[in-house]
Amino acid sequence: QMQLEESGGGLVQAGGSLRLSCVASGRTFVSYAMGWFHQPPGKERKFVGGINSGGDVTSYASSVKGRFTIARDNNNNMVYLQMNSLTSEDTGVYYCAAGRRIGVPVLTLPSQYDSWGRGIQVTVSS
Repeated sequence: QMQLEESGGGLVQAGGSLRLSCVASGRTFVSYAMGWFHQPPGKERKFVGGINSGGDVTSYASSVKGRFTIARDNNNNMVYLQMNSLTSEDTGVYYCAAGRRIGVPVLTLPSQYDSWGRGIQVTVSS
């Protein structure tokens, strides 16, 4: 498994932007698909965006499509989530995750991921 650590969260006004970062340990980062998940207060964790190991294929939840962008830097073991036009519904804890599944370039289900960060809080004030 990989060790993942998120950063970049905090408090932002509605309509604002934040960029989350996730640093991964290990030399096999380049072979993992990466994803971001969001857990609103009192609700289940849900998929936000995913990216394949090579960084050229992405997938997003419909609620964030056009507002959020996932990207990765395989040279530095980093994955990012750029979040724009934030609303109060984006409030919650965001998790970075890593996983590998043969034949599945982008992972969208929590059960497909093997490693998780501790999560980071994002609060959007209206």
